Amino acid sequence: MDLIELLLAIANISGGILLGLATLDKWDGESNFFNKIAGFLAPFQTAIGLGLIILAILEFWDGLIYNIASILGGILLLTHAFGKVPSLETSLRKLSAKLMPFKAIIGIGLIVVGIIQLFF
Repeated sequence: MDLIELLLAIANISGGILLGLATLDKWDGESNFFNKIAGFLAPFQTAIGLGLIILAILEFWDGLIYNIASILGGILLLTHAFGKVPSLETSLRKLSAKLMPFKAIIGIGLIVVGIIQLFF
């Protein structure tokens, strides 16, 4: 495993926690474990989203399905920053709006992908 793959795995797990928080919180119960982690990761949401997209593009052919999930997760994490790219804003917002109903599923998928990348 090289450094890019390790960083992508960490970004997948971090992004998955941020995207899948609603579902993880239901599974967690009363301990608020995932809320605490998400509270720590929230200020880095833009960096994690950019990292997911850039690292997935760099490693695109090594794990095509995994990297497509990473790119979709990155787009969902960067939804709030799309206004800063006026030329792409409308198309990126449309794509993000279409992905939003699947936010939790993509988040849980990113966690699974990140764990798989760490160990295999």
